[in-house]
Amino acid sequence: MNMHTQKLHNAGVSLWLDNITRGLFNSGTLKRYVDEFSVTGLTSNPTIFDHAIANADFYDEAIREKVMAGKSGEALFFELAIEDLTRAADLFRPVFDRTNGLDGWVSLEVSPLLAYDAESTLKEAKRLHALAGRPNLFIKIPGTPEGLPAIEEAIFAGVAVNVTLLFSAEQYAAAAEAYLRGIERRIEAGLNPDVRSVASIFISRWDKAVMDRAPLGLRDHLGIAVARRAYASYRDFVNSERMLRAMNFGARPQRLLWASTGTKDPDASDILYIRSLAAPYTINTMPEKTLLAFADHGEVGDRLPSDRGDADRIITAFEDEGVAYDPLAETLQKEGAAAFVESWNELLATIEAKGNAINP
Repeated sequence: MNMHTQKLHNAGVSLWLDNITRGLFNSGTLKRYVDEFSVTGLTSNPTIFDHAIANADFYDEAIREKVMAGKSGEALFFELAIEDLTRAADLFRPVFDRTNGLDGWVSLEVSPLLAYDAESTLKEAKRLHALAGRPNLFIKIPGTPEGLPAIEEAIFAGVAVNVTLLFSAEQYAAAAEAYLRGIERRIEAGLNPDVRSVASIFISRWDKAVMDRAPLGLRDHLGIAVARRAYASYRDFVNSERMLRAMNFGARPQRLLWASTGTKDPDASDILYIRSLAAPYTINTMPEKTLLAFADHGEVGDRLPSDRGDADRIITAFEDEGVAYDPLAETLQKEGAAAFVESWNELLATIEAKGNAINP
């Protein structure tokens, strides 16, 4: 077992891989990450699948078979994705069982074209959840204002949700509220309230957005400050009277997940967002390159403070330089949704091109 990743795991952090390809399965690499690097789950998104399908031939035979069966577009993609993710879910199932459902999860995203359509998002979340047929598969729903009703309704329907595209403590709090409303409604209806969820806060995109505007000495500090503010809100949520009451009926708190933890600044440490975000009962989902870097030379820094630490001072310093916190959080969320739509369209175009090439 790798000592660097094991130390982070022992600090109470779940290490998830932010990647999935059939090559990871076929080569045994994903199994090795589980056995040696303490990896206990993974996430996916349209960009990941686009790169996986476009840049290798692992999917060509499956695409050929599905095209010949009359499949195309989104239907063909979701069959490919569910085949991969159910395979991953089965690999992580021992972790899921050993941790009583706390860990060992994989995630599948609804079509990003639905990010601003709550009704269609909910319908698709239910369909994909039933189609996958695995207890340890999250359905990813964007935490946009329009997505919040879908999150609440999905939780109420018993669908495990990974809330994605969150960029601030305030956006996190809104997602946590939607989750808790769904749980409270299940309690009122006499249903089992143990429906799991994670809330994914995107970190590195903050620093990328302000790289040329950072105050002296604070380059690559804004993302971590945002994380500290979000973590304080998370601790308040877990310890709130409403959450504690729900826990008394059998609910489990929504967990906080650090996403976008690959360093974007070439002059910064390649493990910056791993060593700086260690906190118990959290998840850090890492790009493969970042996981390998941490396994090679990782170190675990001080635990995140539950009282924000110096987060407010740092955010204020950026605001003094013209970086408006709330508007930037909103912009990053909109840009994130737009980027996933772009990747989604590229993904479908890649599938169509491969289908045409093998079945002209």
